[in-house]
Amino acid sequence: MVKDPLIRDHFRRHDPILFTLFDTVTLETLPARHPNEFFVSLCREIIGQQLSGRVADVIYERFIRLFPRRRASARAVLAVGDDALRETGMSWSKVRFIRDLATKAHAKEIDLSALTRLPDQEVIAYLTKIKGVGPWTAEMFLIFTLGRADVFSYGDLGLRRAIQTLYKFRREPSRAQMEKIVRKWKPYRTYGARVLWGYLDAPPLPAK
Repeated sequence: MVKDPLIRDHFRRHDPILFTLFDTVTLETLPARHPNEFFVSLCREIIGQQLSGRVADVIYERFIRLFPRRRASARAVLAVGDDALRETGMSWSKVRFIRDLATKAHAKEIDLSALTRLPDQEVIAYLTKIKGVGPWTAEMFLIFTLGRADVFSYGDLGLRRAIQTLYKFRREPSRAQMEKIVRKWKPYRTYGARVLWGYLDAPPLPAK
């Protein structure tokens, strides 16, 4: 259930179709995480690329168990061999991405803590310069790590499927068709996306 009265009223006025789902989907609050968690959060988003939420959770759990007290810092990742990372179930490409991320974070070539001060589009631009991080991964970071309220991922397969079903498109909607619907949700597009994921009981899935 979406409890915030301002958000409920916004969707009731601007999108009655989506509003019908507001009492059927339970949303946990998504406060911004502490910058100390940004590195491991980005590792988790990389692990989750092209996977269902359930499979991603299993692999992430194996990954986090590799580290003492489950603390996956950049230094700790660099101390783990590639084979150990691969044995968690992640692909070799993701092993390379996470290794590259750890190397750059440890060398202070990137400063993830600075992202708290940047607007959404600048966060995306910063993150997508990192090897293996595309727009979808950056958007998931905005939502689930920075707790931003107005993010929608047009490349997310689950969101496209949900809009196709809920708004009765005969074919998968184009970006332009989705934008016509989603622009009405501003400044709460994150909530609309999370309601759609809950509607299909589907985790966020990136485009192939």
